[in-house]
Amino acid sequence: MSDFYRGRHILVTGGTGSIGSEIVKQLLTMGPAVVRIFSRDETRQYEMQQELGERQDVRWLIGDIRDEHRLKRAMDGIDMVFHAAALKHVPSCEYNPFEAVRTNVQGTQNVINAALDAKVERVVAISTDKAVNPINVMGATKLLAEKLMVTANNWIREVRFCCVRFGNVLGTRGSVVPTWTRQIEAGGPVTLTHPQNSRFMMSVAAAIELCLEAGEACQGGEIFILKMPALVMGDLVEVMIEEVAPRFGQDPDNIVRKSIPQRPGEKMKERLLDEDECCRAQELERMLVVPPYRARPWEHPPGKSLPAGLYDSDEADWLDRDAIRELLRDAGCL
Repeated sequence: MSDFYRGRHILVTGGTGSIGSEIVKQLLTMGPAVVRIFSRDETRQYEMQQELGERQDVRWLIGDIRDEHRLKRAMDGIDMVFHAAALKHVPSCEYNPFEAVRTNVQGTQNVINAALDAKVERVVAISTDKAVNPINVMGATKLLAEKLMVTANNWIREVRFCCVRFGNVLGTRGSVVPTWTRQIEAGGPVTLTHPQNSRFMMSVAAAIELCLEAGEACQGGEIFILKMPALVMGDLVEVMIEEVAPRFGQDPDNIVRKSIPQRPGEKMKERLLDEDECCRAQELERMLVVPPYRARPWEHPPGKSLPAGLYDSDEADWLDRDAIRELLRDAGCL
């Protein structure tokens, strides 16, 4: 990473969440002038304060992205925004759809409005592969959030907006790895909806490293799609049981695997790009990039054009169990 973030004033919305907190931690290694942590979770802010200690380069702001006035105050004097605040649990959004709209859609527009008024340099929004051909509320609201971010570049060209899209992140709060770890520790059963469900997976650290690369590369209107491996959930759960059970004195052969119904809004597989995006996207070394529709040429150096088709977790080369084990270890989950 270059010195791009050195001396910058940066705001991270959702800065105490699994993704936002890692963005904060990696940014603080790069010498920013200040990182403002904006979140509504005072308990997580307190816990992060204890973890990070007293620092002159960190500010702690309680606030909700639904409150545009508070965002405008938070964004005063800011150079760059990482927008990680969202409602992101699929079943929760299915049961509370308008709350998802208020946070993921209206909240994102509030971030855009505040950034335009403050004339920040760049805004990077964190998105998800569930925004591609969505079948659930969470994916639909994140798709709208992407559209809002990309379109915002038409308002003031001095402010650059872009999105970063990635799949499941190992070990985040509410994800399957900590859930399965608790179930294995208790001796089972370990619950799984369908062993052939496929997902794109990566570690938190790898996801954030590439988010920061995208923030530096942003010219406005792009969707940066992080390359990541795919796996089937049946293999992931078996590796988890093999590795975790002995640590709690459990026999892996005695752990019951229990099938449960598909959750509301849950997909069997995920996609990284839709057909239109495949026609426009370019492949760089560590990411795919969907440039905006615009008359002038896209200014990034040309990458490799992608063939028409769909990048989905069913068509990818799945990790075998040894590779899954290595991925879990790299992610600090084992």
